[in-house]
Amino acid sequence: MIPEHYLFDTFRGKRLQLGVTGSIAAYKALELTRVFTSMSIQVGVTLSPGAHQFVTDFSFGAVGADPIHTRLFNPEEHFGHLEPAVADAFLIAPASANLLAKVAHGLADDILSCQLLAYTGPILAAPAMNPNMWNAKSTQANWQTLLQRGVRGIGPACGTVACGDTGAGKMSGIDEIFIHTLRALAPQNMAGLKVMVTLGPTREYFDRARFWSNPSTGLMGTSLAISAALRGADVTAIHGPISLAMPDFIRTVPVTSAREMFEAARDCFPSQNIGCFTAAVADFRPPECPQAKFKKDGGGLSLNFEQNPDILATLSVSKKAGQKTIGFAAEAENLWENARQKLKEKNLDLLVANPIGEEGAGFAASTNRVAVFDRAGREDHWPQMKKTEIAWRIWDWISASTE
Repeated sequence: MIPEHYLFDTFRGKRLQLGVTGSIAAYKALELTRVFTSMSIQVGVTLSPGAHQFVTDFSFGAVGADPIHTRLFNPEEHFGHLEPAVADAFLIAPASANLLAKVAHGLADDILSCQLLAYTGPILAAPAMNPNMWNAKSTQANWQTLLQRGVRGIGPACGTVACGDTGAGKMSGIDEIFIHTLRALAPQNMAGLKVMVTLGPTREYFDRARFWSNPSTGLMGTSLAISAALRGADVTAIHGPISLAMPDFIRTVPVTSAREMFEAARDCFPSQNIGCFTAAVADFRPPECPQAKFKKDGGGLSLNFEQNPDILATLSVSKKAGQKTIGFAAEAENLWENARQKLKEKNLDLLVANPIGEEGAGFAASTNRVAVFDRAGREDHWPQMKKTEIAWRIWDWISASTE
């Protein structure tokens, strides 16, 4: 199952070539094909002779693959081995030990190995085999050869394989393969940039069982972290308690309280090019958290709250020349006026503001409606759209402002 926040509507027209080899995991390539084609990515599929023992070309055609290559010598297609040259990336999933050996040594005795030998773009491989086959010295040598040549490896994972053995060799999950492939298809216009994103809620415990917080799920910040990483940035995500998946190519720093987030961001930000502050930080905290749990005694409960450090203001005001900061504001009223004031007071380069309490916007929604303001005086209003698309547009805005 591909998480919803991995689905970016910005890859229309991209072309992917998918190679499938003889492995029981070959059936998972059908789901990958379905998801990619649902995003308007053109998927061509090449089946090795062994793949035909597990899946068929008819199955791939049914989920939108086109063209489909099944044999090297085809009187109807004289140059099928060269056809994937126009693809933006070539993914092999599953990649058998036999296929890895062929590619490592330049063999081209079937349609898939021949296509790979002729292909000059980015190649990704997701191995799938018995743990003994994966750990064999020859397989490891072939794998290292491919990695050194620039093939992007995805996995393999550890687990129980079809024969019942357990260990490394299991094909990575389709969500991991999917997001790594998107990274290969994405523009790399943020390569070389270091980006820090704070995201999610913070929790301020007032006893050992209860805390003060808010409904933030971290979806907006997670979408920003993933989209920046897809576009080549080196991303560090400092996050409060969230349940959203994060790709393994993003560095994550989990925290709980506002003070913990402040300390982590303060340590990280000096080495970053961009700080993106999306976290819904609790502005106040109880002064002390007792060891016990408050018990009902027939009366009320009174707590005195102290103010937490303002992470955004503290770090943005102290930023160095060349650093940029992006802030977020959730406003209940006077959105435009409050946003302009916050942009100036907190020394921001970009501020994204959204209304609170509107259906389909704000906390715990998959969509949002925002107004965007930058240091140069530009302002824009974006209609309700998926948070993944807002995230992509924000990086487009930042990229355009630095050109």
